[in-house]
Amino acid sequence: MLSSGLPHGAVPKLERPGPLRERVYEALLELITTRALRPGAHLVESELAGHLGVSRQPVREALQRLNTDGWVDLRPAQGAFVHEPTEEEADQLLTVRTLLEAEAARLAAAHTGTPGIAALEELCVTGERAVREDDVDGAVAANAAFHAKVMELAGNAVLAELAAQVGRRVRWYYTPVARQRGAQSWIEHRELIAAIADRDEARATAVMRAHTEHTRRTYHERARESGPGERRG
Repeated sequence: MLSSGLPHGAVPKLERPGPLRERVYEALLELITTRALRPGAHLVESELAGHLGVSRQPVREALQRLNTDGWVDLRPAQGAFVHEPTEEEADQLLTVRTLLEAEAARLAAAHTGTPGIAALEELCVTGERAVREDDVDGAVAANAAFHAKVMELAGNAVLAELAAQVGRRVRWYYTPVARQRGAQSWIEHRELIAAIADRDEARATAVMRAHTEHTRRTYHERARESGPGERRG
């Protein structure tokens, strides 16, 4: 049940202004991508409406949209459930991520100046602190911010748009392995910063490709080692 499954304080406040159905959609998507609502969780309209302080209608509309977008499965006579990604789905998504982010790293190495390097360094410090404090949510957020900054520094609007389309799903897949990747992930980020600072496009590309491939392999290793129940964690 959602009343026992959602951590205290996990339900985001609905931002105003904006259409209610859009705000409910964003709130539910945030709960899914942060895994406050875990893969396979049963989504009961009345409970979600109660948590969010809205009527059931915008929740129903949001669930239908989440189903269309692949985040929720609507099962006849059973209801709505958070989608459980298959290994093939994860592999395809993370492979595309590698292609996009490797190119972003190359472009960032070609264009980034001192302010951009300083911004990456600051994000790295934040991520390293989160790892030391075993703050998984903080590490996941810092990781997403770091990769978003590299994409921004690349300066390619089309590439950034494509990356944004997969960004939330990447975060969804990264969350279960964030603790396992731990400090090593941020060591790799440091290596990337060094390559970008040296304006070494080939090295930046190689470092980012290896970095994202490490995450992809870790995800699959965890999926194979964990049982069905644990895999939802």
